[in-house]
Amino acid sequence: MSFDGIFTHAMVDELKSLLKNGRLSKIHQPYQSEIILVMRANGKNHRVLLSAHPSYARIQVTQIPYENPNTPPNFCMLLRKQLEGAILEDIQQIGNDRIIHFTFKSRDEIGDIHNVVLIVELMGRHSNIFLIDQESKRIIDCIKHVPASLNSYRSVMPGATYLNPPHQDKLNPFTVTKQEISEKLDLDSELSVQRQLQTTYQGIGGDTAAEMIFRSESNPALLPDVFVSLIDEVKDGNATPTLTENTQKDFFTPTPFLSLDGEQKTFPLLSELLDAYYGGKAEKDRVHQQGSELIRLVNNELQKNVKKLEKLHKTMAETELADDYRIKGEILTAYLHEFKRGATEIELPNFYEEDAPITIKLDIRKNPSQNAQKYFAKYQKLKNAISYVTEQIDLTMGEIDYLESVSTQLSLATPKDVAEIKEELTQVGYLKKKKTKKKQMKAQKSKPEKYHATDGTVILVGKNNLQNDELTLKLARKSDIWLHTKNIPGSHVIIQNSDPSEETILEAANIAAYYSKSQLSALVPVDFVPVKAIRKPNGAKPGFVIYEGQKTVYVTPDKELVESLRVNKKNDLIS
Repeated sequence: MSFDGIFTHAMVDELKSLLKNGRLSKIHQPYQSEIILVMRANGKNHRVLLSAHPSYARIQVTQIPYENPNTPPNFCMLLRKQLEGAILEDIQQIGNDRIIHFTFKSRDEIGDIHNVVLIVELMGRHSNIFLIDQESKRIIDCIKHVPASLNSYRSVMPGATYLNPPHQDKLNPFTVTKQEISEKLDLDSELSVQRQLQTTYQGIGGDTAAEMIFRSESNPALLPDVFVSLIDEVKDGNATPTLTENTQKDFFTPTPFLSLDGEQKTFPLLSELLDAYYGGKAEKDRVHQQGSELIRLVNNELQKNVKKLEKLHKTMAETELADDYRIKGEILTAYLHEFKRGATEIELPNFYEEDAPITIKLDIRKNPSQNAQKYFAKYQKLKNAISYVTEQIDLTMGEIDYLESVSTQLSLATPKDVAEIKEELTQVGYLKKKKTKKKQMKAQKSKPEKYHATDGTVILVGKNNLQNDELTLKLARKSDIWLHTKNIPGSHVIIQNSDPSEETILEAANIAAYYSKSQLSALVPVDFVPVKAIRKPNGAKPGFVIYEGQKTVYVTPDKELVESLRVNKKNDLIS
């Protein structure tokens, strides 16, 4: 389901019960189109996400951790100046549209009380967040600026007067009666019933309209009762947040939709439902946005090295002819007296094959001895090539292994990991260092991810190759246990215990499998060995180590288990 007007109505009801009369204590802007408001209400801190993302626009309370930029964006700084310490007086949905007004009572610079409104418009790629003065309707600022030249209806710029988006002459489904629904339904219309519902009533998405038709069994006479019944299920805090999962697509709905196939899970709050639905999707999208250049670079380099390896293997296959040239040279040398001037080939007994006849081609421009030397020269060239090509194959396979590990880390990365992976690629030489005149603040190195096994044992996980090296070669004790997926790109995992229980080993192995290329596979092999058995060859790429004496366990990655073992899930949130 999309975040339509029906879902917005239910979410506004939820936010009112959680946040009304709360105090706004902190404001963050972790990403370009998203704001986090930390609200203190009903004795708790709530992190309210207001997203104007073109694909994932929404409002909700969230438990997903967000990483703040070192320097807050201008819009965030303005919100802090205008809203920090303000009281949330009201949350209102405009009609049944996806426009929500958060009204705050605040104090201006000289201490006078005034009201400002934070408006969130959930309009797909046109989504936006405005801060306006309630009395004058003047736009103080907005998260996306759109000049009048690009929008003939209204100016979306600071200083302009705020206008609601163009009004569509539709009915509010929360205020219509059964009789009005019957009267509006035109069975003779060329429009389908589903299309009529969407064009007649404000904020009804395609999935919601399809659900109404499904529940009415496509009988127009039953549609008014079904319509009102569905609306009653989601209004006044009656929603039953539901996630429907099937093999093709997941759906979030404010109440169980009978028209959707798949396993259904219910949640106590709509916000928890949205965290479950959007968490991974939005995170991957942000990583792709921030790391698209890196993903493209790594994929291109990977393809180049794969093609290079194919050519090297082809060259290696040709070197297998080296012994043939040596044999022909030795046979020619042994039978120099058999040559006839002007011959293009000669047949001689092969003393390596019980004197079986062998035909050897000759160059008529060369004498017998020179022809023999030509074959010896070809043999020596191919023999030398074997050593070079073997070395190049090893180096190229090392590059492929390294690039595959980086590709895996990018696919599993959070936005905060992308910068460190970029730094790693710069150090290795895949990216050029940018020369900057201004002295920039050095980003703080992130620490390995920390987990606690069921018995309390600490488990540490590296999230990129530089972190893997730091963890395994510097932070870990020699007696600790090291784990890694067998012959599969993934993270280094350390159990801070020299004699962990079998359960702890399996839990750490599950973490290692989860943070690997085989995250979605079953029975993933994971090697484990004491850290003292780990060695890093001279000149090896970041993250590459060798080891021996390992044992192997097989696990199937379990996301819920990994999340349950993660330390300070809630404390990792911005605060």
